[in-house]
Amino acid sequence: MAIGINGIDFPTQPLEHQWSPRRELGIDGNGHPIYSAVREYELKWGVLEPSEVNSLQNYFNSINPTGTVVVTLPKYADSTYGYYAYSGCTLSEPAFGKYFAEHHTSITLLVRNIHTF
Repeated sequence: MAIGINGIDFPTQPLEHQWSPRRELGIDGNGHPIYSAVREYELKWGVLEPSEVNSLQNYFNSINPTGTVVVTLPKYADSTYGYYAYSGCTLSEPAFGKYFAEHHTSITLLVRNIHTF
């Protein structure tokens, strides 16, 4: 099993990926931080072929803005490393860095609206 969307693994797995810290929305009356109920996960690739970037962008275009997806990610804060399918997720538009020899670099995809409980 690997990282993927809607049951399909990414052909090229991300070079780096991580759970993003939850945003602090404010402070309650007792001085405790208030956090969002949902989490985000960041996927990063170093270098991808133009066709791979095109596939990623086309996938985003096909589900945005109203669609949700099931994303298979490492299970949040689990005692062992394993994957879990999180449903109801949304995707931010893929971000691309500079070109290098006709290849895209520094590709980032942010998965949002992840319920981990």
